[in-house]
Amino acid sequence: MIAISNKFRIGLSSIYVLLAILTVSVSMVSCSKDDELEIQNDFPFEVNVMPVPKDIANGQTVEIRIAIQRTGNYSNTQYFLRYFQFDGQGTLQYFDEPPYQPNDLYPLTTEQFRLYYTSTSAVSQSFDVWISDNFGNEKQISFQFNSAD
Repeated sequence: MIAISNKFRIGLSSIYVLLAILTVSVSMVSCSKDDELEIQNDFPFEVNVMPVPKDIANGQTVEIRIAIQRTGNYSNTQYFLRYFQFDGQGTLQYFDEPPYQPNDLYPLTTEQFRLYYTSTSAVSQSFDVWISDNFGNEKQISFQFNSAD
């Protein structure tokens, strides 16, 4: 039988202890809270608008087709609309709902929709539509119509 020296036994014991400490350290680091699964729910978006006429007459209504294009999909994302008219006069509304009030926030129920702008003046008109989500992302769309006689 081969005799193992005491120095060699002490060396092996030290290696086993170091391996045990290393294993525990790696296990603790891999279970830290920093490695929790992150769920992204804040997705930027773009707004696409179909072309609209350049001219509008008093009393005329123009259809504005808008589509929100997401970069990702989170089911709890909510979209909102507000508008502000700074030149001329008119009304903006969704389908047959009451006209929107300037600077009020309105929820959007779909990502593709049509707005209807009706001119109530005989001068050029300009207004901005703001589309936002519940995460603070926001896009501005500007419209300008020349007066048509």
